[in-house]
Amino acid sequence: MEYRRLGRTGLTVSRLCLGCMSYGDPNARVEGSPLRWEWALREEDSRPFFRRAIEFGINFFDTANIYSYGASEEITGRALREYARREEVVIATKVWGVMRPGANGGGLSRKAILHEIDASLRRLGTDYVDLYQIHRWDDATPIEETMDALHDVVRAGKARYLGASSMWAWQFAKAQALAERHGWTRFVSMQNHLNLLYREEEREMLPLCRDQGVGVIPWSPLARGHLARPPEAGATKRTETDRFAKIVYAALPDADQRVKLAVDRVAQARGVPHAQVALAWLLHKDIVTAPIVGATRMEHLETAVAALDVRLDGEEIAMLEAPYVPHPVAGFG
Repeated sequence: MEYRRLGRTGLTVSRLCLGCMSYGDPNARVEGSPLRWEWALREEDSRPFFRRAIEFGINFFDTANIYSYGASEEITGRALREYARREEVVIATKVWGVMRPGANGGGLSRKAILHEIDASLRRLGTDYVDLYQIHRWDDATPIEETMDALHDVVRAGKARYLGASSMWAWQFAKAQALAERHGWTRFVSMQNHLNLLYREEEREMLPLCRDQGVGVIPWSPLARGHLARPPEAGATKRTETDRFAKIVYAALPDADQRVKLAVDRVAQARGVPHAQVALAWLLHKDIVTAPIVGATRMEHLETAVAALDVRLDGEEIAMLEAPYVPHPVAGFG
């Protein structure tokens, strides 16, 4: 396993982060919410992935309060307590999603943040998280209120670092500037939507993160599995039930197909799985600290780790990038 500092911090993380959204409760529901995790693995099927990840040297694990409405955090916490020592792993979780019906059930108000950090810690079974991230921007709450509350979470010792996820670059810059002005804790990481099928983050967010020394930990590096399969592959249970994927990866199907064909050509020439090519493209970017990879079959995890040994040359990178066309911005809500 390779390791890298997260942005300009002294925190060392593995070059792959295990995303834990796939581990939870397929029957989890909250009244009024459309979110579903029909493809999520139950706890007994999830635990081997944590054990194998730690055997591979992965020390970075990402979840969120909203994943299976808390079940993912519970499974993640129990597995890591069994297979690792707390001081050896980096646990990241998120806040923003609606966790219950009624007023104040989600968002980034002071009330929501201070309630949800305690709820996440109880589910994870730990006194602190290493990285506490805002899952999305909250238009209903002044960012000053959010940043002040997050700073209090850090000062209380409940989080070591703060991170953010998908938003406009101007929003991220505004939050960072406010934190600096008031002496509040700044964000050290950006978890954004980035892969060969969606590269809009290259325009403003990635240059901003490079300038500010912010670590980038992309979500959906395989485009919800679209980049892990041959271009002619059929649907999976995930693609059939994932409402978000149907929205994000349906805007420009012809253009996306050309990218998939380029991935296929490189994979065929090298004799490696398609997922390794897609991940290797992300890993070659110096701004990327650790792609967040999901795994519901052990081969998914093994393939991701093997991608660390794939070094694409300039001609291959050009071939992979050439078919891309601008896409509608997606993933902010």
